[in-house]
Amino acid sequence: MAVNAAHTRSVLLLVGAALCWSFGGVLIKYVAATWPGLAVSGGRGLVAAVFLALTNRGLRFHFSRAQTLGAIGYAACTITFCTATTLTSAANAILLQYTAPVWVALLGAWLLHEPATRADWLTIAAALGGMALFFKDSLALGHLTGDLLGATSGFAFAAMTVALRKQKDSSAVESIILGNLIAFVVGLPWIVSAPALTPSGWVALLLLGSVQLGVSYWLYARPIRHVTALEAVLIRSEEHTSE
Repeated sequence: MAVNAAHTRSVLLLVGAALCWSFGGVLIKYVAATWPGLAVSGGRGLVAAVFLALTNRGLRFHFSRAQTLGAIGYAACTITFCTATTLTSAANAILLQYTAPVWVALLGAWLLHEPATRADWLTIAAALGGMALFFKDSLALGHLTGDLLGATSGFAFAAMTVALRKQKDSSAVESIILGNLIAFVVGLPWIVSAPALTPSGWVALLLLGSVQLGVSYWLYARPIRHVTALEAVLIRSEEHTSE
């Protein structure tokens, strides 16, 4: 019963994380009206890193392979998604990032010994099909660079999830803090040269960092020890499909 209760609680936390992620595209577009994509990813990364450092105790940065790869995967995911959203439609960027379950199914079987079942593959197909139908009226063609970055974000999210799952017996939030700091360092030159944000722009950036990234990954890092890597990304996909 304890195991089932922990699994149920983990699923609810993942649903909460998905809800926090859901308004990222709109807020990124709003801030990107003034700042370039790399500046947006760097700015929200700094806010998220501070938020997570203040809301988590006993942090240990040992820079193991899993912790480091998780940080790199996280940074790559957030940077490419944020930039993709400024170069293509938000619908394209979101849908392409949600190819992550396919990559997790492949990488999880190899690196985590968590092979996907036939039911898992059917769920992946249903989730991707649902996302395509959900966004079918807002999908856009002719934004190759943005679309490629969106697809890269999907792979990076999968790699990050697998690396976080590898840390199931320790803490995964350190990878996320490090990844946010990497995103900030990468985006710093664009932040310095970017024009000043309006007060509403700062509010949107703070929401991006504290809620859309900070709260969401605070929720996402905790259940990863009780669910498989594939469950973690599929619950995220299915929650967006059902909205």
